[in-house]
Amino acid sequence: MRKKKLPIGIENFEKLRLDDFYYIDKTGFIRELLYNWGEVNLFTRPRRFGKSLNMSMLEHFFSLNGDKSIFDGLEIEKETVLCEQYMGRYPVVAVSLKGMDAYSFETAYQMAVQIIIEAAAKSYFLLESEKLTEYDKAAYRRILDDSMNEGMLASSLKLLCGLLEKHYGTKVILLIDEYDVPLAKAHANGYYARMLSLIRSLLGQALKTNSSLKFAVLTGCLRISKESIFTGLNNLKVLSVTDERFDEYFGFTDQEVRSLLEYYEVPGHSDVVKQWYDGYQFGNAKVYCPWDVLNHCDRIRSNPHAQPENYWINTGSSDVVKRFIRESANAAVKREIECLVSGGVITKEIHQELTYPEIYQTTDNMFSLLFTAGYLTQRGKAQGQKMQLAIPNLAVRDIFVTQIMELLKENVRGDGDTLNRFCDALQNRDAENAEKIFTEYLRKTISIRDTAVRKEMKENFYHGVLVGILGVKDRWGISSNREMGEGYADILAEPDTGDMGIIIEMKYAGDGNLDAACREALKQIVHTRYEDGLKDDGVENILKYGIACYKKRCKIMLAE
Repeated sequence: MRKKKLPIGIENFEKLRLDDFYYIDKTGFIRELLYNWGEVNLFTRPRRFGKSLNMSMLEHFFSLNGDKSIFDGLEIEKETVLCEQYMGRYPVVAVSLKGMDAYSFETAYQMAVQIIIEAAAKSYFLLESEKLTEYDKAAYRRILDDSMNEGMLASSLKLLCGLLEKHYGTKVILLIDEYDVPLAKAHANGYYARMLSLIRSLLGQALKTNSSLKFAVLTGCLRISKESIFTGLNNLKVLSVTDERFDEYFGFTDQEVRSLLEYYEVPGHSDVVKQWYDGYQFGNAKVYCPWDVLNHCDRIRSNPHAQPENYWINTGSSDVVKRFIRESANAAVKREIECLVSGGVITKEIHQELTYPEIYQTTDNMFSLLFTAGYLTQRGKAQGQKMQLAIPNLAVRDIFVTQIMELLKENVRGDGDTLNRFCDALQNRDAENAEKIFTEYLRKTISIRDTAVRKEMKENFYHGVLVGILGVKDRWGISSNREMGEGYADILAEPDTGDMGIIIEMKYAGDGNLDAACREALKQIVHTRYEDGLKDDGVENILKYGIACYKKRCKIMLAE
């Protein structure tokens, strides 16, 4: 039987339902929205958690236009009274600010104008409406003018709602998706103040002084403080990742993911998918990242042996993690990062109401940004503003580790003299001095502490650190996991003298016994006959090192 298509990147609800895509039913969101009434509702969630698809679902449900059969068989269909009262009963104005990504305010402004024009053009029939005066129609034409000034742009949504109410005789539902993207881009590119003024005016008129509004729904990643954007908006209901209401409607639940994998006949991958893409806590719900799940399911359908990847980060930027790692000079913050990366939990005070200029001012604010952006998640119940934070899953952990390793590479380039001495000590059989230098380096480096992370993952981390350090010798040949003898050597370093090979086997001493771990490493080198390949190539001067690490300590042992 032919399977439904996977809805990767599909954000149009009507297209998803009509073109035979797999759909995880989130229409209960409509019921909850209407029962938990709010005149202006702001949902903050990380990117790629289904915000845009849910907004498209709302648009198609409430709109006077469109095919309502797309809701047949879905959960909301059971709510007969709500459907009779609301389905297809209202004019809807829907805009997405997601695409307002520009290097200058002027370009961003023109993008905003085009977004408004596109939304207004869906109601071109207003020019023929008998309910509107010529003055009304002239106002509508001004909304369609791509040379509109800032004053006109700021009032455009309010004006459009008023014209639609006058034409239909009913109030308007307003949907604004990713309201904060223009502010994030403006802050990154140096025109934040001008964009803040524009968005404040646009939203202020559309949401605060708009008598034609039935209700409004906004989505975004960050809850911008009221003083910055929503000044005087007393009818705003904010529903963030910590709110128990609507908690299961953004992201996939465990049962939803298991059903998806069973449908596509790959249920054996559920444990891996859980380790890599689950772990987010929204309110009381435990959810997976939908983008990661759908992409990985697509991969393993055609290749059951495909390894999990970090699909989520490929759709955006990890700049917030990069900047956080680079500004973690404080020893206490380093320990917190080490705890998080190794699967632990830390307690921090989280502020969800921030402005973009504030988010990088303090380390605590950066923790708050990491939380709201989905790089950290809540564990358990918050105690006021204090909450326990953890990295959600292996996919996000991979982002942190990647950035830590990038920083390590930068540090290697900046600390060449010390690390050259480490390499020289290895080459000169001076295990004691090499151990001293490596230990000092580990003390300055963000590393993995001894918590829940599997042993092989810890070994991989120290392996990466050592490969990075050896890279300071740009004339040396450095091989990682190279097939040698009857196995794969962790690291093979070949100095530029041409007559020497240095075989290194790494071990993580989970019990803290560094000597025993080094002896085990050396035993493995002998048992797997790593040196045979070098001897076949005429290399006689072969050094064999066992290196064991535990937290910030290491031991280096040279075979006799």
